[in-house]
Amino acid sequence: MATGHDEQTGEWFGDTEQINRLPGKVFAAVCLAATLFGIVMVAGLLAYVTKDAIRPFTANPGWFLVFFLTLVLPSTAFLGYLRQRTDGGATVGTTALGIPLFGLLLGSGVLLLFIDVLSIFEWFAFVIAAVVAGGVLAGHRRFRSRASFLEELLVGAITLLGLAPLTFEFVSTFPSLPQAWIIYLLTFGLGGAAVGGLVVARRRRDQRSGLLAFAALFVTVTAGVFIDPSTGITPPVWVILFTFAGVPTALYAEGVVRRRDGRPVGLLFPLVVVAGTLLGAALVNLLGFAGPEAWLDFQFLTNANSRFPEEAGIYPALIGSILMMVVVAVSSFPIGVGAALYLEEYAPSDGPLGVVVKFIEINIANLAGVPSVVYGLLGLALFVNWLNFASGIVIVGGMTVGLLILPIIIISAQEAIRAVPESLREASYGMGATRWQTVRRVVLPEAIPGILTGSILAFGRAIGETAPLLMIGAAASVFRAPDGFFDIFSAMPRQIYTWVGQPSQEFQYGVMAAGVVALVTVMLSMNAAAILIRNKYERRS
Repeated sequence: MATGHDEQTGEWFGDTEQINRLPGKVFAAVCLAATLFGIVMVAGLLAYVTKDAIRPFTANPGWFLVFFLTLVLPSTAFLGYLRQRTDGGATVGTTALGIPLFGLLLGSGVLLLFIDVLSIFEWFAFVIAAVVAGGVLAGHRRFRSRASFLEELLVGAITLLGLAPLTFEFVSTFPSLPQAWIIYLLTFGLGGAAVGGLVVARRRRDQRSGLLAFAALFVTVTAGVFIDPSTGITPPVWVILFTFAGVPTALYAEGVVRRRDGRPVGLLFPLVVVAGTLLGAALVNLLGFAGPEAWLDFQFLTNANSRFPEEAGIYPALIGSILMMVVVAVSSFPIGVGAALYLEEYAPSDGPLGVVVKFIEINIANLAGVPSVVYGLLGLALFVNWLNFASGIVIVGGMTVGLLILPIIIISAQEAIRAVPESLREASYGMGATRWQTVRRVVLPEAIPGILTGSILAFGRAIGETAPLLMIGAAASVFRAPDGFFDIFSAMPRQIYTWVGQPSQEFQYGVMAAGVVALVTVMLSMNAAAILIRNKYERRS
């Protein structure tokens, strides 16, 4: 049957009948309704849990009125003004507010690791080993200027891993070390200022501007160590938080000001929010208005579990989840991306080996749908019974959950690599590049956004898994944070599962809800970091 398109009516027609568009429109409407229904249900569930965790109705009505007048109303009005300017000021304002908030969360996580996991001796030994390894790598580049990237990576990794135990034994013989804040200042503070100077020098293509930026950042972080400790900001806390929150914020502000296109006014939005928050806090204290009696407070985040709900906290489980996710990322992401690169770029597609490769790909797809409890049994058999690791330690839990998300990372990475146009590969080969050079400089940069998208979903699933942790013997509750990767731990989902089983309603609704909100916040922070990295590579490509 011959068909055509009517330019006046915009409809398709045939010889005997007109094509019906109604099924397509109904299908699109059903999909949209299902999506909106899912979003509304999840948002409602999170709002219900957040209500139980924060308990907003326990606050004095005057508390809400004060913060509405000092924070909500001015911030909303200023953000509306920025949106009316149509020069991107609203985007600049929200980004300028989000970067320091995310930096504070990341810096707080680093602080937690240094408080309970890494001692100052271990950190100092690692820094010495890293400096020596960098010198060895620089010398290797000088004598072998045509060395491949893989060769340089192996030289640096072997040198660092070989020197780390030796430097730790050497540093442990020292009777004492400088104060912790001095070492943090010379590592985090100096390193962050150096990175900031390099970024500014590259942006402005002026080494003098980079040196000035480096000096300004280092002077600022050094001056901050003299803040009165009674404020709660000790020198180590200031150095680390400024490195992870202050330096990125300053670099973003410098980039906005440098463009000079009218958008710097958006940088005032964080100041409006901070000023409104401080003013509101001062007024409620002056007027005596009580805030909400929330379960999710600073004490909950810093306390260990307790049999009394008012004293229960999630701190040991929070540290356990952070350490577990470090193991998950190290054990699954490089292996998954490497396997995807081999299957897409190197594995043969014809002959007997091609059949084997196809069989492997089918099994990887099947493994992505295996229930998580099966991976828990696999981790118990592989890491505990065969490799003789102790049950319930951080590294066993991390590697078990890493096995769970490994097929997801492989499949998503394969799809991203497969989506790279073949013409880019052919152009690279036509310029005389080898296969590895093509993969490294053409395929991977183009595929990184897609790879990170799949990895974001995989890591979000990993941090919320409970069944594999039950199988490998993760503790239901621990009363101190793990000291390292070979220590007994409890993760946040495992701790929340324990609170749900408590007979007290305060545990089942209040403490459990606070744990869920904390878990969701950590998961969203991880996803935000991955999304920022993905967006950066998308803009670059």
